[in-house]
Amino acid sequence: MTLLAVERIKLFSTRSPYWCSALAIVMGIGLTAIFAAATDGPVPLGLTQIGSSQLAIAVVLVMAAIAVTTEYRFNTIRSTFLAVPNRTSALVAKTVVVAFIAGLLGEIIAFGSWGVAKVISPSSDLAINTSAEWRHVAGVGLVYAIGAVIAVAIGILVRQTAGAVAILLVWQMLAESLIGIIPKAGVKIQAWLPFINANHFLSMGSDSPEMGGTGVDFKLSEWGSLGYFAGVAVALLVVALVVAKRRDA
Repeated sequence: MTLLAVERIKLFSTRSPYWCSALAIVMGIGLTAIFAAATDGPVPLGLTQIGSSQLAIAVVLVMAAIAVTTEYRFNTIRSTFLAVPNRTSALVAKTVVVAFIAGLLGEIIAFGSWGVAKVISPSSDLAINTSAEWRHVAGVGLVYAIGAVIAVAIGILVRQTAGAVAILLVWQMLAESLIGIIPKAGVKIQAWLPFINANHFLSMGSDSPEMGGTGVDFKLSEWGSLGYFAGVAVALLVVALVVAKRRDA
């Protein structure tokens, strides 16, 4: 618990978590508000999370990566490893704190977006009744938390803010989508890409884009896709921890 408290204090001793959190909330909820206001007729529930699944998560990934790379940039990671010789414990504590903050942000953005859409279009049926609907909204926090683990792992491996941020943004926003244009094999490969599986988890029982899906023929169920996403995150973190133990701080 002491390590968790220390990592929490270190995380919020800089301005980046505050700015990133504010930007993620504004972008996530704001984009939903724009789409809801521009929609003719009832707003579907799937549209309420367009901001959280497109832009806000990218900001949260950046925040998670910066939480690690900032320490390497200013060499405070050396002090951390001197105070806690077990590097694995220190880095795991940091990962837990960052993932918790990311998950909390995800829930704020998800339900905030849902609430804003309901205010803008009170006549729309935005009730959350089925398990798929709850997963679509409340599941955003889980995706953000797991995504933060991936971001921390990349930050540990790369150690430079620019490099880590570039990798995460290109990976999450561009690379996985572009793979789909590969003839024949593209869609099959996409079915096993982590962030696309995260989107599958958030879909409401349909893989069509209109229902929050991706159009990919998945081999796993929605919860299976979340488990796969989490498995990729854990695997990356394990590799990052092994590398961190073997190299100089």
